[in-house]
Amino acid sequence: MARGGKVIPNNHFRKHWQRRVKTWFDQTQRHKRRANHRAIKARLIAPRPTSLLRPTITCPTQKYNTKRRLGRGFSLEELKGAGLSADFARTIGISVDTRRTNKSVESLQRNVARLKNYRANLILFPKRAGKPVKGDSTEEELKLAQQLKGVVMPIKRSVISTEQPRVVTQEEKDFRAYNALRFARHQKRVAGPRAKKAKDEADALEAKK
Repeated sequence: MARGGKVIPNNHFRKHWQRRVKTWFDQTQRHKRRANHRAIKARLIAPRPTSLLRPTITCPTQKYNTKRRLGRGFSLEELKGAGLSADFARTIGISVDTRRTNKSVESLQRNVARLKNYRANLILFPKRAGKPVKGDSTEEELKLAQQLKGVVMPIKRSVISTEQPRVVTQEEKDFRAYNALRFARHQKRVAGPRAKKAKDEADALEAKK
């Protein structure tokens, strides 16, 4: 039975449900169609990159906060630190998220450096051919332009070095972890009284002099 004032489950199969079943028999063709559309779009926007530059963000919750992934867009503070405006950034392939705020100086500096690195490697075509303005790339650089496909500036995953299997040493066998923890806990607990006792003894000696 349902509880908490919920609806008692009773089925209402009065429609022609078989006519309303959604089928997915053309999955392979859909895959090809999407790939073709991506190729056409890339050809139309060439030599621009096929995707936007995204910021690196830290994943939420304690379980994942040691990992980094690509976010939605750069915050206004990050763009300001890199000397870019939001309108101009959108025209050169940078994703902007006006709602995002920075919670730490480290993330701000990391994404500002990411923007500056992108801007330094960017080949910017002039709006009018043959009439470059300040900030546009030179003729030699324009000839080197190639379309970047895939993720722009992907995150480099740090390789975790693993220790190779080895024989357990006699020192490791003799080590008692429980006793070591109890001793360390005891040392921390009596550190204050011992320091106070030493100070009182020193003061008593000074008073006798």
